[in-house]
Formats: sequence, C-alpha cells, structure tokens
Amino acid sequence: MPRADIAADDALGLAAGELRRIRALVRRAVLHTLRSLDAGDAEVSVTLCSDQRMLELNREWLKRDRPTDVIAFPLWEPGEPPVGDIYIGLERARVQAAEHEVPLDEELTRLAVHGTLHALGHDHPEGAGRQRSRMWRTQERLVAELGDA
Repeated sequence: MPRADIAADDALGLAAGELRRIRALVRRAVLHTLRSLDAGDAEVSVTLCSDQRMLELNREWLKRDRPTDVIAFPLWEPGEPPVGDIYIGLERARVQAAEHEVPLDEELTRLAVHGTLHALGHDHPEGAGRQRSRMWRTQERLVAELGDA
C-alpha cells in the first residue's frame, strides 16, 4: 500500500486549519498518482516550502539560481519499491495559480502529481516539447481525475 507523508516549513506561517487542508489535498494527489500508476508499496514524503527554501534547494541540487515550483528526488533502485522526496514551493504555487487563472488547490494538485511522477522516475523534455510529453499528458489526466472526484 502506498504511503505519503506531508510536512510544511514553519517559515510559511500557515494557520493550523489551512495547513491541515493543504496537507490533505497534497496527500490525496500523491496517493491517487501512486495508486493510478500501480506503484505498489511506494513511499513519498512531501515538504511544502517557502521561495527561499526552494531557491536554496534549486541552487544546491540543480545548480539553478532561482526559486522553482517543485523539486523531486527519486531515492530508489530498480526492483525496489519507489521512494522519493518532493519539495513544493507554496509561494510559487500561489503566483502560478494567479498567472494561469486557476484556483490554488488546482495548482497544488498539479505540482503534487508532477513531483510524484518525477519521484517515480518519469521525465519530460525542457522547452516547447514539455507540454506534449507523455509525462505531461499523464499529469493532466490525473489532475482532471482528482478534480472530478
């Protein structure tokens, strides 16, 4: 049975009720993705982060000097149950939701699904082909399923 643990940086300053709601939303998206892709006994941890923390992670691990929306680390080898760490930039998610004119919950769902797909080993090209990639199509199908539920 897949497992998802969701945490948040204290620096986000979320009220307890809002934190509970967002954690439940992200957990639901991660578990739906894992179950939909038959990921077995996968274990994923998600941390909701500030832009500052996402900038630090992006610099350290991806050598990019900017905050980002999601970073995922697959931590498993072939033949093992999938395990991964995902970091979601909550501040960046708010900005992107406004830019794309979608609710924050939809953007957080999309980022949780996207990060989970990366943690499972899926990838997409950068640039123009990104939104035509198999991973992107899978992501959008899963986001739609979650929106319909």
